[in-house]
Amino acid sequence: MIPSHLRPLALALACLCSLAAQAEEPAPPMPGRNVTPIPAASGKENPIFIEADHMGGETDKSLEARGNVNMRRQGLQLDADQIDYTEADTTAVASGNVTIDRAGDKASGPYLRLNTQTEVGYMESPQFYFAKKLDRKRAGRGTASRLNFEGPEKERLFDTRYTTCTPGNDDWFLRTRELELDRKTQIGIATSATIVFKDVPILYLPFLDFPLNGQRKTGFLAPTLGSTGNNGLVVEAPFYWNLAPNYDATITPRLLTKRGLQINNEFRYLQQTYSGQVDAEYLPNDNVKGADRYFGRLQHREAILPNLSLALDLQKASDDDYFRDLSPRIAATSQTYLPRDALLNYSFATHWNASAHYLQYQVLQDPLAPVATPYKLGPQLQLDGNRADYHGLNLGLHTEWTAFDHPTLINGQRMIAYPTVSYPITSSYGYVTPKIGYHSTRYIFGDNNTTALPDINRNLPITSVDGGLFFERDTTIGSTAFRQTLEPRLFYVRTPFRDQSQIPNFATSELDFGFAQIFSDNPFVGGDRIADANHVTVGATSRFVDTNNGIERIRVVLAQRYFITSQQVTLSGSPQDDRRSDLLAGLSGQITDRWSLDSGIQYNADQGRTEKYLVAARYRPGPAQLLNLGYRFTRDSLHQFDISTQWPLSANWQGLARVNYSLLDRRLLEGLIGLEYNRDCWALRLVAHRFPTAEQRYTNSIFIQLELTGLSALGINPLETLKQNIPGYIKTTEIPR
Repeated sequence: MIPSHLRPLALALACLCSLAAQAEEPAPPMPGRNVTPIPAASGKENPIFIEADHMGGETDKSLEARGNVNMRRQGLQLDADQIDYTEADTTAVASGNVTIDRAGDKASGPYLRLNTQTEVGYMESPQFYFAKKLDRKRAGRGTASRLNFEGPEKERLFDTRYTTCTPGNDDWFLRTRELELDRKTQIGIATSATIVFKDVPILYLPFLDFPLNGQRKTGFLAPTLGSTGNNGLVVEAPFYWNLAPNYDATITPRLLTKRGLQINNEFRYLQQTYSGQVDAEYLPNDNVKGADRYFGRLQHREAILPNLSLALDLQKASDDDYFRDLSPRIAATSQTYLPRDALLNYSFATHWNASAHYLQYQVLQDPLAPVATPYKLGPQLQLDGNRADYHGLNLGLHTEWTAFDHPTLINGQRMIAYPTVSYPITSSYGYVTPKIGYHSTRYIFGDNNTTALPDINRNLPITSVDGGLFFERDTTIGSTAFRQTLEPRLFYVRTPFRDQSQIPNFATSELDFGFAQIFSDNPFVGGDRIADANHVTVGATSRFVDTNNGIERIRVVLAQRYFITSQQVTLSGSPQDDRRSDLLAGLSGQITDRWSLDSGIQYNADQGRTEKYLVAARYRPGPAQLLNLGYRFTRDSLHQFDISTQWPLSANWQGLARVNYSLLDRRLLEGLIGLEYNRDCWALRLVAHRFPTAEQRYTNSIFIQLELTGLSALGINPLETLKQNIPGYIKTTEIPR
């Protein structure tokens, strides 16, 4: 199980253990040089080779090597001006430009004394360098007053100074008084650790222990600091608790200066057959609200048997305004329905699936935009079967029994049986798929039946034919070669009319009119309405694919539905008497290497007017150079533009902005402005964000974050906000250089 917060400070300290990594095999000697092999000690299988300009000493006692000395064995390589080796105690004493190299990670100093068998010794005034590797995205370097080797699995460094800045730049560094690295226990211990930025200490930790192998370890995570209009100054100090290899918790005291101290806890568990997470948040006696406030959530997934699974999602909040007032996540502030959802699922005999589903919601009301309380499913039982290519046929069956419960509306039970058979005929140039089904429904009504509705049966045959062709040709536009396709499609549906005006709407809605809906056999989802249909949909798609790289440069889509007879079943109760639907058209693609486009239009040909359209374009000439342009229009309800950008202002500065403005309401829906500064080994982000919540109120948030590359990030994290508001945003520290 991976912890919920990456602890880069601890990982950076763990890099200091790299001097104990395995090195390459000894290199072959240089021609013309003196090479002396020293046999391995008794019980060892790791001989030493020494190569130098000049060698002397007593046989089997000592060896003196002078001038460009190279001493190596598997897992160790030493270079120095002079090395004296004593065979009795297998000790090497190196002086003058000493360098120890372990798989590219090096330490250099004026003097080294090391027992080559026990690996006990020390190095004076080492300068160390850790190379960039697959598991290390940034090279690091530093100094220490002394490096003690305390065996093959333990080192101790004193007065350490570490940074990922390039040589000559010490904008920030990590300073520790003592650092112990024990790979037997895989634990590192640092005392008096201080982060220094621009010669100013900004974070001090008197004691820090951390894992050397990237595993989870109990301890405090980096604190965060921020500010919002609702809550004032916000300070978080998360504590990670490694309870067991498959259990952990993150406890976060969260101080909101306007409201009080909130305690949040995230508990996660993982077993072979089940896993889950428990979130609990509690704010006692909110200073603004004057009441205790809380939120709880349980997410649980379990494989009870090989084919039997359980899924739970249970949520509860103390009041309607909880997320609007307290959530640090923008997406959560608009939550309206909190589910209490339980699903038991069983698959058997290859083609069959049975489930039991219980669902109800806590409704968080907005005083200015109240929402309806949905029915409770208590429970819903389903049995579904699907068998593809059974003697050329695709067979399907959907059956359902659902009990609907509501405190004020009519209650009832609904039973559905819907078998289908289709026969797909396919070839390289096209396809035809006839399909037939029979939808049978029975309603039994219970409490709150104030109009004395009788029980209702509804039986409907549903037939359809879906067919299409594929054509393609090679063509040239300008100097670019394309493969152009033409894909016409016809879709016919026939469903007889049944009066459904007496059937309550327990859980049915209409799909938004679009390309998915226009090629479906029923525009409604939920089972309480089945549209009568006698219509054909005509559509076509054409693509222009760049033959040089396979990129789809242009896609054009057209579709329109023609009604042979008028549609009478609707959610509103007013029949649809048009002879044809609105025309749908879409144009999209990677137009050039820099420009991409996604657009669509819904055009009412009978009235000669546009009902909906959207245009979204993106200009991206290079990394971290981004401009998003969007415009959406829905007649009488929506008229807004959306512009966002990430753009370099200079070599180090990036500008960040978003404006989402409603022309119909003449007000800002959401706005963001920010700056990001990146210099070699650190980045600073300043972001201000404004968005509406409820009662025409706005939330204003300010984010300030200092990221020390390869070490840690301090402050409140704006990255989620930036990614939501500026699609395509990337951190400047992740730009390839």
